[in-house]
Amino acid sequence: QVQLVESGGGLVQAGGSLRLSCAASGRTFSTYAMAWFRQAPGKEREFVAAITWVSGVTYSADPVKGRFTISRDNAKNMLYLQINSLKPEDTAVFYCAAREGPNSGSRYSPGSYPYWGQGTQVTVSS
Repeated sequence: QVQLVESGGGLVQAGGSLRLSCAASGRTFSTYAMAWFRQAPGKEREFVAAITWVSGVTYSADPVKGRFTISRDNAKNMLYLQINSLKPEDTAVFYCAAREGPNSGSRYSPGSYPYWGQGTQVTVSS
């Protein structure tokens, strides 16, 4: 089991920045990749960015490229998401997720990640 706890969300004006954090504990040695997803009210959970835990290769969704940066600190078992140039349409609950192997489905699909945090709310005012 891997336990994930997000933090860093909040209320910010459009154009502002936030840094989300996700603390991982438990069987972290088995982690293959971690990701950030977000879910806006009335919408499905969508992929934001992912990173492979050992090599650090990153993947980002097109709407956030150039504004969101995913990173990790292996020694601290921490995952981060730096969010810049926030827009009102970025308002959502942001979740971190983890998976233990490359063969458990698409990295872009929520169903490929068995471990989830409780989420952190990001609200962007115009």
